[in-house]
Amino acid sequence: MKSAQGVNRTKHHTDLYHTDAFIIRRGQNFQMGISLSRPFDPKNDKLHLILKTGPLPTVAKGTQVDVPLVESLVGGRWEAAAVKQEGNRIQLSVNSPATTAIGRYQLTVETTCVGGHAVSTHDPANDVYILFNPWCEEDTVFMDSEEERREYVLNDVGRIYYGTQDQIGQRTWNYGQFDDGILAICLFILEKSGTPPSGWGDPVNVVRVISAMINAVDDNGVLVGNWSGNYSAGTSPTVWSGSIEILREYHKNNAAPVKYGQCWAFAGVFTTVLRCLGIPARTVTNYSSAHDTDVSLTTDVYLDENLDPINHLNTDSVWNFHVWNDCWMARPDLPLGNGGWQAVDATPQETSQGTFRCGPTALTAVRNGYVYLKHDTPFVFAEVNSDKIYWQKNADGTFNQIYSEKKTVGHSISTKAVGSDERSDITHLYKHAEGIIDSLRESLCNCRAATMKTLLTLSPVKVLEWTLEYKDYKDQLVDQAALMLTLSGRVNETQRILATQFSFRLRTPDLSIKVNQTTTVKDVII
Repeated sequence: MKSAQGVNRTKHHTDLYHTDAFIIRRGQNFQMGISLSRPFDPKNDKLHLILKTGPLPTVAKGTQVDVPLVESLVGGRWEAAAVKQEGNRIQLSVNSPATTAIGRYQLTVETTCVGGHAVSTHDPANDVYILFNPWCEEDTVFMDSEEERREYVLNDVGRIYYGTQDQIGQRTWNYGQFDDGILAICLFILEKSGTPPSGWGDPVNVVRVISAMINAVDDNGVLVGNWSGNYSAGTSPTVWSGSIEILREYHKNNAAPVKYGQCWAFAGVFTTVLRCLGIPARTVTNYSSAHDTDVSLTTDVYLDENLDPINHLNTDSVWNFHVWNDCWMARPDLPLGNGGWQAVDATPQETSQGTFRCGPTALTAVRNGYVYLKHDTPFVFAEVNSDKIYWQKNADGTFNQIYSEKKTVGHSISTKAVGSDERSDITHLYKHAEGIIDSLRESLCNCRAATMKTLLTLSPVKVLEWTLEYKDYKDQLVDQAALMLTLSGRVNETQRILATQFSFRLRTPDLSIKVNQTTTVKDVII
């Protein structure tokens, strides 16, 4: 009854997992069989199932479940009914509530009869893995569209976008959520978080835990971030092409963080874990993505008296691109209308309640500017909506706002389209067409190579040519490098200041391989 081709795993959409374990989804009926020492007598014999999860299972916290044998099933609760009996074997139909904590449960059977009381010996081979259920209307991760469920839960390969909004690149990522051992590793990650399994029934809580555990900053999570360009102590972030190797290395080394990752790797692994546990998820790229360090909802650029950037004050940043995740769930903890897609981010940028994590943040709240709603809405709002404010230092040390730019961040927000390998632009889910309110700044992976000043007498159109030679910036290039051009000027007659910044990336040539004759595969080694 636990085989991948059996009725249980087929109906529960768990037949793709490469394991013989008994994997089911909460809130949905499943079948199981019990072999007894003699035929079951419903008049004189009593029988119930016991399911336990976590280090200290208790009934009060929902980590120990006593499943009674009832005459008829009602639904929406833990219950079992005998549907077939042949000799010493009895077949049960079992229901679970859609709020059950996910995890690995130890299963035993307790019987009581005239002759006494007995409890079966626990057999790890009969452990029950319970997952979230996007096919169950009562589950808070329920997703109505079958096409979207196939994409956001069952698809194990995807696309991750990078580059700039004018030069969008893409890479294939192998999520591999059904590969052998990955489900056990995902539960291992939850266990290593030290959070109580009693909270693993709430997807809001679970995604916050996973968001923290994908990065290694404060809890020995999966991946160590590195943006230095020096990866000699580990693996370059650009080498990874999927999540499986990262997760297996983390598990094999007993939760020693894997070196190294950047935003796309954090997001790719996050998608794997969420889909594996049954939470619909997708990988999302935001171009010109702001990083607001002071919750000001603006990107502040500080310039000195000569209009040169004051680097130690410019702590806000705008990344040429940043990758995070959306996950799908209801939000009963928020006002009505905030369910659906939620932004979550595992890249360690800022702390949330003392831990490096982000979300879940309702996209509806971000789009409508409800920055007072949890979790981390101001930060996500600033990533996609932000005015860039330029400040100039005065002789007395104070600053004046000299210029502002609107609509500079949050462009071409991208994810893989449902059912195809095309890019889907979902910017409209994050912001209104004309933008909202904002705050943030620009830099990581950017390099400032040179400064040029000149006095111009402008005609209506003046073209200023400037050459930046390779020798001037070659030593500052790192993976995914972008260059940022800062232009600032003052009108002598009016003393009006104008300023703007423009980012662009250096694109490596496409590699195209052609063979001159017909080629066939000779051997495949796995």
